[in-house]
Amino acid sequence: MKNLKKFIVPGLILLFILVIYTSYFAPGDELGDFSTFDPNNNANKDIRVEIVRDKGVRKDMASGSSIFYVKDKNGVEVMVQGPIELPPTFEMNDVFTLKGHLHKDYFHATEILAK
Repeated sequence: MKNLKKFIVPGLILLFILVIYTSYFAPGDELGDFSTFDPNNNANKDIRVEIVRDKGVRKDMASGSSIFYVKDKNGVEVMVQGPIELPPTFEMNDVFTLKGHLHKDYFHATEILAK
């Protein structure tokens, strides 16, 4: 019986930690919110967004960046300045995770990740 308690208590603790992680910390499939970004903070954060295909994608060779538009879960459209090399699945997917920071008039993406 004493040996059984040695396994049950740690097992319950691990189960509790797993439940907390999956319900709170694990990223979901819903879109992010640009209002959580501070334009005065240059720390890179992740945000899931939907590409606005109607506005197209431009590649600016002079600056070495690609420019396109995205929207968040509230429908807020933001211009994105990202790396010139887009992921191979960029044309096939509509939802991406951007890693970067928000400026007053655009989002600077340092990385673009597919689902």
